Formats: sequence, structure tokens, C-alpha cells
Amino acid sequence: MRTQVVIIGGGPSGLLLGQLLHTIGVDAVVLERKTRAYVLGRIRAGVLERGTVDLLRQAGVDTRLRAEGLVHNGTMISVDDTMFRLNFTEATGHPVIVYGQTEVTRDLYDAREACGVRTVFNAENVVIEDIESATPKVSYTVDGTRHTLHCDYVAGCDGFHGVSRQTIPQDKRREFEKVYPFGWLGILSQTPPVHHDLIYASSARGFALCSMRNANLSRYYIQCSMEEDAADWSDDAFWAELKRRLPPEVAATLVTGPSIEKSIAPLRSFVCEPMRWGQLFLCGDAAHIVPPTGAKGLNTATSDVHYLFQGLKAFYTNGDPDGLDQYSARALARVWKAERFSWWFTSLMHRFPDQSDFDRKMQLAELEFLRSSASAQAAMAENYVGLPY
Repeated sequence: MRTQVVIIGGGPSGLLLGQLLHTIGVDAVVLERKTRAYVLGRIRAGVLERGTVDLLRQAGVDTRLRAEGLVHNGTMISVDDTMFRLNFTEATGHPVIVYGQTEVTRDLYDAREACGVRTVFNAENVVIEDIESATPKVSYTVDGTRHTLHCDYVAGCDGFHGVSRQTIPQDKRREFEKVYPFGWLGILSQTPPVHHDLIYASSARGFALCSMRNANLSRYYIQCSMEEDAADWSDDAFWAELKRRLPPEVAATLVTGPSIEKSIAPLRSFVCEPMRWGQLFLCGDAAHIVPPTGAKGLNTATSDVHYLFQGLKAFYTNGDPDGLDQYSARALARVWKAERFSWWFTSLMHRFPDQSDFDRKMQLAELEFLRSSASAQAAMAENYVGLPY
């Protein structure tokens, strides 16, 4: 069987690329290792940059986003018992939109089904072959039967543990990584958010984040050791610790309730260079990971999709390969800026195991500078709402 583009990975980046390609008449098959229900069961963050929102609109999948997404014009930063607000729209002219990644994925699956384009679920043992030739192919197994897709290009949107990055010879790729010495213990609860803005909290006891999915579904996190087990945290213990890390007036209004989901997520910064090898292009977590501080994961993946789609569009509409040839360099230039912001914000807000009193004083001085400096707030707002493509 033949198609123009094989997209490995049925998460939001692979689905978005497929939908954009469909709008210009390019045939693309999406291969997903799990079922649709499994993919939609993943709990992920949902702060969307302006560029991500624009891409979803371009793909024609923004109807529910526009109706249900929560427009956020700023965010709150708390430092021990005090709190201040960063106004995004005042500093940049742009807000962000809170809309769960699960909902983005659901919208993309619904649009793909409505268009009648092909998605293969339960695709196991995926192998990418002849990737340095002009005739690559991707083979996979479904229900014990082996299939092969011949194509022009392969988009690897299959995440950090997927096959795509590993297909690039080890001596031809360079990987950069920083593993942080803590994680985030997060819970999802059917409770109203404690504040209409997200709250990023830096306290003597560690970091905390108050977020939401909608008016009756909240997502909360606290910094913890990676040696801990989420099962050892009762709901009452989590709520008590979260309150200790928030200003008293916020803690007093926090509505608590049973957790729907509870887990510990590690924090890592990771980049693979290059993001192209032969006819294979890496997108999203297959090429880079950011810590969740600042909500750059999905948004950096969609910026990859933007650059790759523009390159494929130029090639298929007028035979111009320049966008594809420049894809890795263009994508990585923005990736490293997102990595810098996520590293900076993570380093600023968390307590580190080997942190000295001097280090904490530097964090507090930086936070005070952010509170009091319009230019510092503008720089953070520019990064938070999304750097231009």
C-alpha cells in the first residue's frame, strides 16, 4: 500500500499534522500503537499558546475550543505568603487559552473520522526502513498480520519512547539532557478552581501549582521527591500540604474533594539533534522534552508541526524542498528557546535538594525583580503566551 506521508503516533501532534495535510489534499496515514480510548485516557496539561490556537483554527478543529476554552489574560505568582499577577495581554496583547489536551486530541480524532481519512490503531512492532532513500517504507503488525506502507516521508510523532528517534543511527544524533531531582505529585478533582488564574507558587516547602480543566474540574500539583509513591499520599495529606504552600487567603478558599486521578510525573529537559534524518522528521516528544513548568510541551510540539507542515506544503504544491531541508534548524531554534524558558522557570520556582541559603536568596531576589519590573514581566509574558513561529 502507498501513501504520501506516514505519521507514527496518534497523539495531538501527529493528528494535527494529519489534519493540516488533509486541508491541502496530501494523503497521510496515522499509525497509533494503542486504541483511541487509551490515548484519550491520558491526563495532560492544557494551556494553549496563541500559535497552537491559530494552528487548530487553520486545521478547522477549533469550534469547541472557542466555545469551551477558558481565556486567561494573566497568571498569579505566589512567594510564600504574598502573591502578584502577571498580565499577559497588557504586556503582549495576547492571552493563553486553558483547554485540556485530552479535548484537543478528541476534537482532532473526531475531525479525522469525519473526513474519512485513515488511522490505524493497535499498530505494533513498527519498523521504519530505507529512510535514507527516496522510497522509505514503514511496516507494522495489526492482529498478527504484517503490513507495509510505502511513502515519500515519515513524521515521527511517537513520543520519547517511540521507534522514530531510535531509527536515526546513534552516531548521527546528539542528545542533551537534564534530569531534575524532584517530580510533581498531581491530582485531578471535581472541585471548582481556587482562583480564576493559574497560581504558580514558590514556598519554603517547595513548589505548587493550582490549575484547572473547566469550572468544575481542577488540577493541582506539589513538588515531591521521585522516591515517593503516589499511593502513599492520601487525599487529605495532599490537600494539607498544598495549603501549606499557598498564601493563607488562597488556602482558606480552597475547595477540596476526592481525587479522580493521582500520579507523580518526573521533570526532564531533553533535546535530540538533528530532528531530520533522510526522509524522517521528528516532532514533539520524539525529539524534545521540557519540564511542565510553563506549559511548553504540547505547544512546542505544535510549533514543530507548523514548520513541518509548511515544508511539506511547499514541496507538494510547488516542488520546493527548502522548507523540508531547513526544518530541523528552524524547529530547533524555537525548541531551544522553549527549553530555556522552561529551565529558567523551573529553576526559579522549585527548591533543590542541595540548595544553599544563598541560592534561595537569589531565587527570592529574582522573584522580587519579576514582581517589580515591567520589562521582566513583559519578557516572561512573551515567552508564556508563545514566541512567534
